[in-house]
Amino acid sequence: MAGVVVYMSTVSSNQAIKKQQQRIKMILDGKKIEYEDVDISQKEEDKVKMREIVGDPKALPPQICNGETYCGDYAAFEIAVEEEDIEGFLKLK
Repeated sequence: MAGVVVYMSTVSSNQAIKKQQQRIKMILDGKKIEYEDVDISQKEEDKVKMREIVGDPKALPPQICNGETYCGDYAAFEIAVEEEDIEGFLKLK
């Protein structure tokens, strides 16, 4: 798995998580940045992999990686958006 990966969940009852996931996808789509979204609710091994990359056994989506390199969570993504450094955050440059 190479490139930007957004770990998310389609089965979250948490509205904040749903909105965060939608915002990340909207911004990446708007900037025409290719990414893969991985739904951790579909396969347990995807959730395990996300938590291994993040380094937190209790990490919740959304989490963003570039391949096996952890980029950050939603809060870090928002900071990158504010600072207009999404490509730096995603380790694309």
